[in-house]
Amino acid sequence: MTRSSSRPIPARVRILAAILAVACVGLAIVGSVTFVVQRERVIAEIDHRLDAQVEGLLTVAKPDETPGADDGATTATTVLDISEYDSVEDYLHDAVARLVPARNEASVAIVDGAARYKPATLSGFDISDDADFIERAVAETSTGKTKIGTAVTDEGSLRYIAIPIAMEGDPQAGVYVRAVNLGAELEAVSAAMATYVIAAIAVLVAIGIVGWFVTGRLLSPLRHMRETADSISISDLSPRLPEQGNDDISDLSRTMNSMLDRLEGSVDVQRQLLDDVRHELKTPITIVRGHLELMDPDDAGDAASAREIGIAELDRLARLVEDIDQLAAAEGDSYLMSEVDLGALTARVGELVAVIPGHAWRVEALADGVVQGDQDRLLQAWLQLADNAAKYTPPGSPIEIGSSLAPDGARLWVRDHGPGIPPAARHRIFRRFDRAQGKRVVGGSGLGLAIVDAITKGHGGSCTVADTEGGGATFTIHLPPTAAQLPAPVRVGDVLQREATA
Repeated sequence: MTRSSSRPIPARVRILAAILAVACVGLAIVGSVTFVVQRERVIAEIDHRLDAQVEGLLTVAKPDETPGADDGATTATTVLDISEYDSVEDYLHDAVARLVPARNEASVAIVDGAARYKPATLSGFDISDDADFIERAVAETSTGKTKIGTAVTDEGSLRYIAIPIAMEGDPQAGVYVRAVNLGAELEAVSAAMATYVIAAIAVLVAIGIVGWFVTGRLLSPLRHMRETADSISISDLSPRLPEQGNDDISDLSRTMNSMLDRLEGSVDVQRQLLDDVRHELKTPITIVRGHLELMDPDDAGDAASAREIGIAELDRLARLVEDIDQLAAAEGDSYLMSEVDLGALTARVGELVAVIPGHAWRVEALADGVVQGDQDRLLQAWLQLADNAAKYTPPGSPIEIGSSLAPDGARLWVRDHGPGIPPAARHRIFRRFDRAQGKRVVGGSGLGLAIVDAITKGHGGSCTVADTEGGGATFTIHLPPTAAQLPAPVRVGDVLQREATA
């Protein structure tokens, strides 16, 4: 029984989710910090107002008895001094009457644990009926110290200050309490935060909508890449990705197209090789089969003739397989690059070709210098050109070889004096199993020049053919210059110095 694998989450959804998560966290942090700072600022302001009540109890204005003043008039310069009162109760009465609470504020005077006085003009709210709060204020000031705190009551969260009042000679214990409704004071901050939350949600929605389309557009090349990869098969390697823009995705598309070009070229070469090999194998097989079918087993001469023909064709097949193997190695990456002495290489080739019969071999030029290359591969390519010249030129004709070194690179050449190669055929003689004459006139597999071309390209060079003066063909292997052979940059000072010397 097979288990069905769950469908993976699309990259578009994951990217958008990550963006929204980061945005949500960022907005939450900003909102939280802003709310805390604003809340602490409001609480600090409330505490400042409550702290002012301690001083206010000693600076409450009372009726000014200055002659000429109207009855009931007050001034801010007259101090409400507790020492002028006979009892705590009288002092708290005047304090509550004169310290009128503002909006969202409440006050109460407590005498001997009971709420005794509250403002006659109630602009705020009443806390005199909250027994639990009164009891808490009395308990917290029993040590004689002023207390600032926060309490949760029926009116809401209250920020309050409780000031103990005592008078020498009066056994009564008084407490003046001033409270501020935190909820009401923080209402503006809460409204601002509610607005911020709504705006943040709208921003997240906008980010989600815009992000959905943006990520879809950014990921569309990847979707095209997947669709293109799905449509490619061994029989059709032609689909390519659109190359637009200069971003990383476009670079990836160009790289994919380049890879597909190389893959298609490699497959085409392999197909061509298989077609050529099939064609080359068909001829010797047909020849051997035809002679075997026509052979008279009772005729010893006929059997011997068929045997010789079969062995010859099998030898040719063996050479074909060996050449195919050499071509595969030449097209691979098995090159051991090192410095190659051109003079020594030329002399070595001259020694090896001297034993090829039927021609007068001569070394015309030996280059003085080195190139970077695989000496064995270069020797193989150069000998292949010499062998090719020996096969396709009349017996007894001279063949020259030589090498030269110039700023643009090295040249290894073989020059014959045979029939030459028509210009129209020069573009195809380096193909597999192809010949200038289009038909077999000498032995060979037809892979010799293809091997030379592969080795030359493996060194970053090229192989060309040109006419020999007086008739014939000159094959030249061009190798790129090494770093040491590149001309040094000319400095202006050196030029001026040479001109002054001259």
